[in-house]
Amino acid sequence: MNVSPEKARLGEKVKDFELLLTGNKQAHLYDYLGDQWLVLYFYPRASTPGCTQEGLDFSALYADFRQAGTDILGCSRDTLKRQENFKAKYGFPFDLIADTEEVLCRYFDVIKEKTLYGKKHMGIERSTFLIDADGILRHEWRKVKVKGHAQDVLDTVQRLQQD
Repeated sequence: MNVSPEKARLGEKVKDFELLLTGNKQAHLYDYLGDQWLVLYFYPRASTPGCTQEGLDFSALYADFRQAGTDILGCSRDTLKRQENFKAKYGFPFDLIADTEEVLCRYFDVIKEKTLYGKKHMGIERSTFLIDADGILRHEWRKVKVKGHAQDVLDTVQRLQQD
């Protein structure tokens, strides 16, 4: 029985999705699998301090991820134009996903109630997912703290590929 779950689950194959990427490219999640692993990281909002630092940290290690046969995609609910500006301003070597309809965000269950200045709202909880070449969700990080996170993800990729 190979039924796609409503939400991504560890140890199970993830669903394929259409993606709108920077460069106004249309792609599918499965386009990034098959012969490589994928780091899919979700961040609350383009061009904010934490999100910028996280993107820069992944960028700094991008060559190491590629050497480990792993690509990276960043995702937020921002418009394509905001994602384009964010990528261009900081020179990220990987594409960003404009998930304005929250389809990918909801599948990976990253939309959570958050509090900002005492007011509650729904937003993206900083999270990262590691998907292997067969489309299996191998690892997830929730409530991510930016400092040291990209290195932790790289270390986990390298460790899991050794197993």
